Amino acid sequence: MTPPYPTRFRRLAWGVLGYNVLVILWGGVVRASGSGAGCGDHWPFCNGEVIPSNPALNTVVEFAHRVTSGIALPLVFFLVWRAFQLAPRGAAMRKAAGAAGVFIVLEAALGAGLVLFEYVAYNPSYARAVWMAGHLVNTLLLLGALALVAWWASGGAVPRRVAGRRAVAVGAALGAVLVLAVGGAVTALGDTLVVGGGLDPAADPVVAALVSVRLFHPLMAFVALGVVGASVWQSRRSGQAVVGRGMTVLGLFVAQMGVGALNVGLLVPVWLQIVHLLMTDVIWIALVVWAAEALAVSGPVRDAPVRHAPVRDAVRQPAGRLSRPGGMAA
Repeated sequence: MTPPYPTRFRRLAWGVLGYNVLVILWGGVVRASGSGAGCGDHWPFCNGEVIPSNPALNTVVEFAHRVTSGIALPLVFFLVWRAFQLAPRGAAMRKAAGAAGVFIVLEAALGAGLVLFEYVAYNPSYARAVWMAGHLVNTLLLLGALALVAWWASGGAVPRRVAGRRAVAVGAALGAVLVLAVGGAVTALGDTLVVGGGLDPAADPVVAALVSVRLFHPLMAFVALGVVGASVWQSRRSGQAVVGRGMTVLGLFVAQMGVGALNVGLLVPVWLQIVHLLMTDVIWIALVVWAAEALAVSGPVRDAPVRHAPVRDAVRQPAGRLSRPGGMAA
């Protein structure tokens, strides 16, 4: 099947998705290295300057993240504008693009809040944990919306209606992975405070509480794996393509659990934390694509881009036939 959207738009959609993944990974470097306070509590400026002079290493890391995040905003807005140009009114493509536009604005606001409220570097607080969890959920929702734009632009089937046990199973899988990701964000914060910041859990009850999540995170991973596995099994009659994508998600999930175990064994080095975060993003994108295809099986419909046919095509007559008054043909 030939994808209905122009090649340039498809490349744009996948490119914007990939770029946002890179921005997220660099944000992970900022958090893991404790560089979030590199620009002080100033936003959007860095230490009160548009471009910091004589910056320290943590300032360079944080400033680079601000620059790349600033570029992501107009990129997503441009993608939304093009999607609204090409997709017909009421199309799922428009809804996904519109959601991406909302989530990128929230992403910028949440990132600014981390700086302005000083929820950065090695600051231990429950409020920071909650804020980071919300930030991660919004990040994944942004990636999910961008993934749907790219997938549907490439010819992926769009669900016509969402109801029944299949929808419940798909929703459970998405929800389980979101909850697991929140637990991972809190766990990563505890690792940053203890390993990077050298804070003692015995001396700080907040740090102790954040570190204790580490004990539950593997259990949460097994539960989420079971929920996703059950959802894939429930969709086994949806066709080999859908089941194959579901098995790919499960394979990535198992590999991610191995990376998580290695991460703990090596005392959470920054590079492996970034690999772990990359795997999380890839699993989520693959899961969203699988969910869209699984829900489309019962009633697929493909959004056709808006096309304006030339006037000459609308009045062209079959060859060899002449029109007569009254609509009669010779």
